[in-house]
Amino acid sequence: MSMTSRVLLALVLGAVAGLSLAYWDTATALLVADVVHPIGRLWLNALQMTVVPLVAALVVIGVNAASDAAASGRTARLAITVFVVLLVLSSTFTAVAAPALLSLIPRDPGLVDAFRAAISVPDAQMSVPANFGEWFATLIPSNAIAAAAASAMLPLVVFSLFVGFALSYVAPERRSMLLEFTHGVADTMIVIVRWVLWAASVGVFALVLAVCARVGFGMLAALGWYILLLCALYIAVTLMLYVVAMVVAREDVRRFAVAILPAQAIAASTQSSLASLPAMVDSARMRLGYPLRVTSLVLPMAVSLFRITSPVQYLGVATFIAWMYGVELGPMQLAVAVGLAAVISMGSVGLPGQVSFMATNLPVTQSLGLPVEPLGILLAVDTIPDVFSTVANVTGQLTATGIVAKRGAQDPRSNGDVVAVAAAGDRA
Repeated sequence: MSMTSRVLLALVLGAVAGLSLAYWDTATALLVADVVHPIGRLWLNALQMTVVPLVAALVVIGVNAASDAAASGRTARLAITVFVVLLVLSSTFTAVAAPALLSLIPRDPGLVDAFRAAISVPDAQMSVPANFGEWFATLIPSNAIAAAAASAMLPLVVFSLFVGFALSYVAPERRSMLLEFTHGVADTMIVIVRWVLWAASVGVFALVLAVCARVGFGMLAALGWYILLLCALYIAVTLMLYVVAMVVAREDVRRFAVAILPAQAIAASTQSSLASLPAMVDSARMRLGYPLRVTSLVLPMAVSLFRITSPVQYLGVATFIAWMYGVELGPMQLAVAVGLAAVISMGSVGLPGQVSFMATNLPVTQSLGLPVEPLGILLAVDTIPDVFSTVANVTGQLTATGIVAKRGAQDPRSNGDVVAVAAAGDRA
């Protein structure tokens, strides 16, 4: 049985057990919840301990991968620019749309209080700077190690960006050595995360049982709203990409939609951009007529570096948790989350699904001062929205290719662009 199947089964069994106990006897349900909750908390702690080194390593690796690609030629630089712009736009859209959509959902204060008590964490405490100047002064840490120890994700990411960009100016042999070390740190953390995720069924079962025993059917309703929120955001981003293709890449919408449909179908069935790459190449070359020198360069880069729904997920998850806890996210906090989500997504595309969910959602959630305990439960239902996520990713990768083909391929300086980028899928 696959890990995804085991986690979903654990969620179902935990929900059934918790709801049955709550229906049978409330006192017994609370007693059992008190016993099993520490197991789920221990599992989450094991995941959290890898976040700081993993995020720092991923940012450094992502910056260097992007700079290497951009140094390969004008078309590659244009592609990187398109990726970054689309990531920032998707982040900004989610920062506005997710709170707006959640405001339409009636929120039961009793459910919120029960949920907060069920996962046994203090009230979410937002660390809001007194003013913009105070916030701006904290962007660069005076002590990077102290920032890492305090899990101050934004200063840590800024420091990692400095390291990543500085490495491009280091002698090639030393740069290679440092990058190998950084890759080793990232790979080691991923191995640890895989070990922890091996026990995900136990952790998810304990978390869901404890929450359902204390909250009841309200927990299932909350998960339903979460799934609908992410699916709606992914579908909205996909539809907006058609508008981008029409306006920026000057594509006929009907022709574009028909041409990319086979790649979207494979994306939905496999939940992997890498598995969809041959179909994307066929759509771009044979159906849309993009030049070979553009498709052979941009599509592998896109699969390796660009997943437009990553920031959508990070911000969607964070705003949902904030909604559940009754925390009002201000413009400054959302702006910070937008930038952080765009940066982290560039280094996380090659991670497997469950690894990616925890390693990348934790930093954004922590940076907003929100509790991370709900992530263990949300991980279990991520498979359902992931179908729409992968379709949006493939649509975004083909849209970016179209923009580069129409906007930059005519320049004769781009004829000699060559890049070698290792392709990696967004789902294992």
